Amino acid sequence: RRSFCGRMAGERDLSRRVLVIPEDPTLNGYILNPLVARLAAACGKGSAEVKILTNPKVSGFEHACSRMPDIVEQWKHFDLLLFLPDADGRDRSAVFARLEREAADQGARLICCAAVQEIEVWLLAGHVSKLGRSWSKVREDASVKESVFAPFLSTHGNARRPGGGRDLLMKETLANYQGLLERCPELAELQKRICEALA
Repeated sequence: RRSFCGRMAGERDLSRRVLVIPEDPTLNGYILNPLVARLAAACGKGSAEVKILTNPKVSGFEHACSRMPDIVEQWKHFDLLLFLPDADGRDRSAVFARLEREAADQGARLICCAAVQEIEVWLLAGHVSKLGRSWSKVREDASVKESVFAPFLSTHGNARRPGGGRDLLMKETLANYQGLLERCPELAELQKRICEALA
């Protein structure tokens, strides 16, 4: 019995804490929480604690960037911080490099990854046959949240559930995890970086 208890304690010691910084935690959390948990599991960290940042609550890319030093200082005791905003048709790489470097200077591990073009596309990747357009067109659309996701959610979501059913739809997407990584290569790269950070 003692050996069993010791083994369980050891397993808990191997768990990791991951903070997810979205542009808007209110609805994005229903997509990002299960997604990041699955990414961590793919890295052998299935017991990782995933927390969506709600305090301070950020709203939009620029606001999140401006608050990042304070966020990093408050949450640097976590093993990993993930900033997962929308790309919105922009190249965020220079900003991401600066944010990651500044976080490292504060003693934190921050990884930034932009959704192409918006977070909702990561959910839609599991429902391509229902979208009525090619996947390449979905990926290119900088207004995909309004033009594709909103009507999709209205038809296939559940207005009675918190998040309008985003949690269930994301669960369906994650059932074909490899397909998600193939349709959204930025997530395959993110998984690689998470694995390196949590090793």
